[in-house]
Formats: sequence, C-alpha cells, structure tokens
Amino acid sequence: MPPSPTAVLIPSRLAATRLPRKPLLELAGVPMIVQVWRRAVEARVGPVWVACAEPEIAAVVRSAGGEAVLTDPLLPSGTDRINAALATVDPERRFTRVVNLQGDMPTLDPRVLALVLEPLEQLDCAIGTLANPTEDPHERDDPNVVKAVVSVDPARPALGRALYFTRASAPSGPGPVLHHIGIYAFTRASLERFCALPPSPLERRERLEQLRALEAGMSIGVRLVDAVPFGVDTAADLERARRILEA
Repeated sequence: MPPSPTAVLIPSRLAATRLPRKPLLELAGVPMIVQVWRRAVEARVGPVWVACAEPEIAAVVRSAGGEAVLTDPLLPSGTDRINAALATVDPERRFTRVVNLQGDMPTLDPRVLALVLEPLEQLDCAIGTLANPTEDPHERDDPNVVKAVVSVDPARPALGRALYFTRASAPSGPGPVLHHIGIYAFTRASLERFCALPPSPLERRERLEQLRALEAGMSIGVRLVDAVPFGVDTAADLERARRILEA
C-alpha cells in the first residue's frame, strides 16, 4: 500500500474551441499543463498523473519530469478520461481515492487541493467538491457560474451536502449563493459507478455532469473555500495567468 491511498489525475486534451491547443500554451516559460501538474505535486496529496488525449501533451509532461498516461481521445468527458487512466496506471487497485483536477487551473493554490478530500473523510460522501460563498450580483445571475445548493452541517460550517447544482440563481432569498468549483474527489468505487451510468435527464437539461450522480442517489459533499481559483478559458484569462505566474 502506498503512503497515501489517493491519486491525483489531471485530464487534458487539445480540442479546446475557445483557446486552441490550450494545454501547450506557455505560462512563465512552460506549457500550461506543466504548471497545473506542478501545483498538483506541490499539494502533496498523492502521486500525480496527467491523463492525456494526445501524445503531444504526454511528451511535454514527461519532459518536465512528470508522469502521463495516454487515453482514448474519443472519451466523452474528463471524468471518463481519469477513470480510464487510473485503470491503466493502477490495475492492482492500490489507490482508493482519486482527485480530478482540471488542466486549466495553473494558478491554483496547492493547499486547496487537499480540502476537496474532506467531504469523503468527514461526511463519508461518495464524491467531494468545492464551492465559494459569494454575494456578487453578477455571479448570482451569470449562467456560466454554476451554483451549488448545499445543506451545511451546523457542527462543521465549512462542510455540507449538495442538494442540487444549477446555472440559475439559487437558492432564492437573502444571503450568498455558492459558486461551484469544478474540482472533485471520488472514492474509487464511486468513480467507476459514475462512469458506468448513462447521462441523466437533469444532467442533459442543465448541462452539468454532477447531476448524474445526484439523480443516481450518490452523495456529493461540499467544502466551502475562501476564493475561486480561476480557469483559463479565453485569451484574456491566459494573459491574467501569465501576469500572476511571471510576477
């Protein structure tokens, strides 16, 4: 058994539409995917692999000293990609938990990564994720900001169980909404179960993959955090990340 039962996997592919070849774009002199890999290693959660759709990504990760595994480029989602990669690198099933870190968060605070495991450890949930409370009216109304509707644990106010996820403003009434952050922790069994499920009706309607788990009765725990790590989706995001990393 390894020192940690947790593996970190970063799904990565070149087929981004808004920012072509995004994983290979340079930030502070190295490709973005290498910057994300470095943040994951710095978190010291467990061994890190990049789950690649293309050999080009694997090559830059390996040249930086990282580990990469090639997966079928036609897999439908990043979650399917990390599940396939985990089966390849760990057929002995040594790892009982896996963190799914998006490959476009190069400025992530590494300390945040460990927090996504708390819902598994403290609430015994099948899946863990993160959210940030906000009263920003733009974020409340922006359909690109996914909101988590969470029943918070009174004894542990930074933790709660997800009741729903939506692109609408929810819940109604005074108070913050919870800006969902797309970093996940799975138990090995829950990851495999999730990937075996067909897309669900609410998932299709909201275009939110995590609703598949809720509709199937799987529990999702949420750890509240103080800030939202931004993902690089546009040229403006790329320049912002460059300024941060080159400062």
